[in-house]
Amino acid sequence: MLADHLPSALDLARSQFAFTVVWHFLFPSFSIGLASYLAVLEGLWMATGRDLYLDTFRYWLKVFAVVFAMGVVSGLVMSYQFGTNWSVFSDKAGAVIGPLLGYEVLTAFFLEAGFLGVMLFGLERVGPRLHFLATSLVAGGTLMSAFWILSANSWMQTPAGYTIDADGRFAPEDWWAVVFNASFPYRLAHTVTAAYLTTGMIVGAVGAWHLLRDRTNPRARLMFSMAMWMAALVAPVQLVLGDLHGGNTYHHQPAKVAAMEGHFDTVARAPSILFGWPDAQAGETKYEIGIPGLASLYLAHDLDAKVTGLKDLPRDTWPTNLPLVFWAFRVMVGLGLLMIALGLSSLVLRARRRLFEAPWLHRFAVAMGPSGLIAVTAGWVVTEAGRQPFTVYGLLRTADSLSPIAAPAVAASLAAFALVYFAVFGAGIWYILHLFNQTPRPHESGPPVGQPVRTAGITPAPALSGDSQLQPAE
Repeated sequence: MLADHLPSALDLARSQFAFTVVWHFLFPSFSIGLASYLAVLEGLWMATGRDLYLDTFRYWLKVFAVVFAMGVVSGLVMSYQFGTNWSVFSDKAGAVIGPLLGYEVLTAFFLEAGFLGVMLFGLERVGPRLHFLATSLVAGGTLMSAFWILSANSWMQTPAGYTIDADGRFAPEDWWAVVFNASFPYRLAHTVTAAYLTTGMIVGAVGAWHLLRDRTNPRARLMFSMAMWMAALVAPVQLVLGDLHGGNTYHHQPAKVAAMEGHFDTVARAPSILFGWPDAQAGETKYEIGIPGLASLYLAHDLDAKVTGLKDLPRDTWPTNLPLVFWAFRVMVGLGLLMIALGLSSLVLRARRRLFEAPWLHRFAVAMGPSGLIAVTAGWVVTEAGRQPFTVYGLLRTADSLSPIAAPAVAASLAAFALVYFAVFGAGIWYILHLFNQTPRPHESGPPVGQPVRTAGITPAPALSGDSQLQPAE
């Protein structure tokens, strides 16, 4: 009887992959945006010669070094699981997925690895122009990495450009169709924008934290001002991108969208259910509170459109955990709306010249610091849990992708991962928080060491004091 209640090898393998990928995704979702932010800061320093931008660049460069390293380490573990826990998936889909991941290594990872050392330690050694090129190439490498990883993931969601041989193996037939599959452009835009917002929320929280200590700190003002521009301009764009991505998902993965919305019945003027509890056995969302017609409007862009419910789809294609998909979607959307509210509030106060004089806004920004990380994690849960019970949607089931491995072996490795991850990455996150707590100050120290930067050919602008240093950024 006890054996009937123990988790199976499939459950444990899925839990292990989910555990490791959640940890991993936290770091690239931050480093993608942070690399671009560093490139912008260094570009502004080169254009103006103002030490304000260089100080802020050095402050965040230290954080980037730690975050990038943890992202690389956490990512290595995931690749081994394809061989240990998911060897059948690797055998059947490896001809498509393998080259895509290989392209990511040969292009993005080599680019990042080749210029990361110059970016971290070479400012005084190679000069500002070559250093800016290195920073830009690292930023471009992070985006290129996202390109290939999301292409591979999108192919698993909306497979295209393949053939299946007699043994059930996928073989690429049209690489353009494989790479640029139906959901890839939407997923790429939505995820990269989410990474930029994640960075904006963290930078804004750190800037606001130091403004609460000293509202005259020009470097904290610069961080906060730039982050609030990101929230004000990019968060509404993300809402539009999310709507486009949702429409694409509804067309290609209706079961996922029905689970996200909590719809069991196909009805016209489908409501947007704000709260409730989807019950697969009862075939209804209990305790629902919704807005009539709203789901039809944003899914089909027609108030009177019929929206497909789960009951009109094969039962064996329903996501295996409906409440998880339902609530993760609401966490993601709710946090996105709060980001928009933060950005709009900052615009109002900026227009009134009170952006740095409103402690309530600064506290709001501090509270929103982890919101991007939580939102991208919730979005990943919606994407991956909503794709179940398939690894390659509609073609290869997760249960048929598992290695012939015993549950105790998977349980042991999962326990080992949990212990190591919480120890290593817990210490890393603590150190990052320690860096955040350090007050940004003039002549900020950083990874680069050597002769003063002024000898490298950049002539700084005359030193300014107080708020006047920040006027162009405001």
